[in-house]
Amino acid sequence: MLSTLSHSLIGSTLTLAAGSPADHVYNHVFAKNADGYWIWSGNQGNLVLSLIILVLGGLYVASKIKTGDASQGTDRYVTKNKFAHMIEVICVYLREEVARPLLGERTNSLMPFLWTIFFFILVNNLLGLIPILDLVHLASPELKAAHETPIGGTATQNIWVTAVLAIVACVFFNGVAIKRLGIGGYLSHMTAGAPFPASVIIFVLELASQLLIKPFALALRLFANMTAGHILLATLFSFAGMVVDKGFFIRGPVTLISIVGGTGIMFLEIFVAFMQAFVFMFLVTVFIALMDHHEHDHEHEHGHDHKRHEHAHA
Repeated sequence: MLSTLSHSLIGSTLTLAAGSPADHVYNHVFAKNADGYWIWSGNQGNLVLSLIILVLGGLYVASKIKTGDASQGTDRYVTKNKFAHMIEVICVYLREEVARPLLGERTNSLMPFLWTIFFFILVNNLLGLIPILDLVHLASPELKAAHETPIGGTATQNIWVTAVLAIVACVFFNGVAIKRLGIGGYLSHMTAGAPFPASVIIFVLELASQLLIKPFALALRLFANMTAGHILLATLFSFAGMVVDKGFFIRGPVTLISIVGGTGIMFLEIFVAFMQAFVFMFLVTVFIALMDHHEHDHEHEHGHDHKRHEHAHA
């Protein structure tokens, strides 16, 4: 009986355990054009799936949160679904506790983008924890042999995907700053009020930070965290594949350790999926707020001067 259980546990993990652990992390091509360029891959399939989930899920949640008829009394304001209530709590927390202290009166106008980028990254992070790629390969050995799949993998592990997300975020937080300060104010902000020629050096460094360093940090952080966790998870499962031909007293304990360890890492990965989506959104919020820093300081000092002037006249 123990031997049967051991074989069953091994069989359930062999798909994840086979080959290099990195094979379960890297993007897999599905279709190429005549010149050999990829036109569809597993990550693209996941991105489309995440879009469908976000659109349909968003419509469903909105239908449960929206205010009902006046005939319902105070119940018209109560969210009608537990899942929708959870999403509402997350949205309110991100708006009131994370964004509003940094963005002030602009919070409501900027939240649609911040919510979108948070949930887009979160959904793709969570989709990466579902072994879609392995299920496709299990159902189609031909695709597995060719290392191809129409869907699967972790899109937010792909450096090209995280780079595009970072570029979109860069355009957004710089665009918001230009709209707020104007072109002249935006460029002036880069000098930090320093005298010439120090202002030139500061300007170059600040411009590089806004256009290169901050987007690079956003892209690399998300990519590295998602890659490391997935490779660790695949490595733990690969231990089961290494001992598949060994005796029961080696195969059984190693398989059990692989599954228990992998389960623990899976829970950690779920936490990381939420955390990385939050960190990306939070950093974009901080980058927006940083472009108001000097303006707020000026307003704060002006307020103190005005109060001192009133006290002097009193």
